[in-house]
Amino acid sequence: MTTANSARPPAPGHALTRWSAWGLALLIPSVLAAALAALSTYRGGRCFEYGGCHQVPGTLVYGSLVTAVAAGLAALLWPRRHRPGARTCAVLLQWSAQVLLVLLILGYGG
Repeated sequence: MTTANSARPPAPGHALTRWSAWGLALLIPSVLAAALAALSTYRGGRCFEYGGCHQVPGTLVYGSLVTAVAAGLAALLWPRRHRPGARTCAVLLQWSAQVLLVLLILGYGG
């Protein structure tokens, strides 16, 4: 039987690990949902079907994808007690790159 005094407090970086893991787990579903939403618009469907439309630069899309994955893995694998400020920056960078990626994909259909 555990009492209130015997329960351990959560590790200092546990929340950052959770945010990083959720970001990595939601990366592919959010990209697929954004692509479906972009292609479901009139302009996005015509661009996909006939081509020749204004496109987002590929380097920006791939760069934000690679940044989101790399920052997420760095934050996930970084030791919790070693430089927690760097882990916080990595998680913020991961989510920022992920949001940018989704917005770039949504901009294709807009």
